[in-house]
Amino acid sequence: MDLFKKCWTYTAVRDAKAAGIYPYFQELMSKQDSVVTMEGHRVIMAGSNNYLGLTSHPEVIGAAVQAAEQFGSGVSGSRFLNGTLSLHRELEHELATFLGREDVQTFSTGFQANLGIISCIAGRHDVILCDKENHASIYSGCRLSFAELTRYRHNDMEDLENQLKRIPDTKGKLIVTDGIFSMSGDICNLPAIVRLAKKYEARLMVDDAHGLGVLGETGRGTAEHFGLVDEVDILMGTFSKSLASLGGFVAGKAEVVDFIRHNSHPLIFCAAVPPSNAASALQALRILKREPERLTALRGIADYVRAGLKRRGIAIRESATPIIPIYTGTIERTIRTCCVLFQRGVYVNPVVPPATPPHECLIRISCTAIHTEPLMDEAMDIIAGVLKDIS
Repeated sequence: MDLFKKCWTYTAVRDAKAAGIYPYFQELMSKQDSVVTMEGHRVIMAGSNNYLGLTSHPEVIGAAVQAAEQFGSGVSGSRFLNGTLSLHRELEHELATFLGREDVQTFSTGFQANLGIISCIAGRHDVILCDKENHASIYSGCRLSFAELTRYRHNDMEDLENQLKRIPDTKGKLIVTDGIFSMSGDICNLPAIVRLAKKYEARLMVDDAHGLGVLGETGRGTAEHFGLVDEVDILMGTFSKSLASLGGFVAGKAEVVDFIRHNSHPLIFCAAVPPSNAASALQALRILKREPERLTALRGIADYVRAGLKRRGIAIRESATPIIPIYTGTIERTIRTCCVLFQRGVYVNPVVPPATPPHECLIRISCTAIHTEPLMDEAMDIIAGVLKDIS
């Protein structure tokens, strides 16, 4: 059989384009901001992870430009060999200090961070306990590790404990959870997970990609939100959201981070974060520390949008994060809704399988600190109208 048969028979994209309901790879023709130019027209950006609104901040852009001029456009090698810059070390030191961790190691992307951490720490004789709604990169890391994978029902602590009970003491145990779940906006039940990890002598890893710069009094994330900073063994995060750049990192005990640094294939065999990305992430971190009012603005606009959607009769899933899901049911209805919204000037994210079960598709609104109430009122009026039309 021809290996490419699957390609020739894959018609979903062609069918969606023919029906005029293909919602992906829309061309962005301006900076990431609250209002952008996409495909040549004005669009309210309500589908970005630019939580603190720093991707277009002049200091962040200026830091990237200066770093490119000083260090060049790339490093032409991995961190393990010729690709470690003084800038990388500076970023890692400031991150570790900010997060209250002994050490930090950066990766080229957040996806690679999860691949590199999990596959390095867990092996054939270990068991990984994974929330069913964890990010795809976590699942990829689990598969790469060769450890036994056990999934527990989403945020179901009784199920997690039942799974922990059956694991023999001879096996290493790693509980992995998102801090904020990227599709639903739920926050993990970290206090209960910490309790169970201690009870069953498991280690705990939190993917805080959507929590850093969002949760906690100072934006340190999910652990700070619950007052459990010292109880998380491995913290993973990204630069592509609140820190307005590209890259990922692991934070934890010095010995653990150093082990990953010297044994993780996705780190050792991949080129390092380019200078401009490292510099922009570092400057964004400094702005986060300097301007805590951005956290207040983010939480305020998210609360405003949740209340506004309810006033307009739109059912939403309750959360306390900037991620606001609106369930739309089927794949066809979801992508059609997103396409019509885009045509009317609002960009939101379509979330369909494999990110959700087939009949629990949704559109995801993401709020940012630079969204204003009048702008989001405009967006919500359009959303309400489209949902009424596509009922």
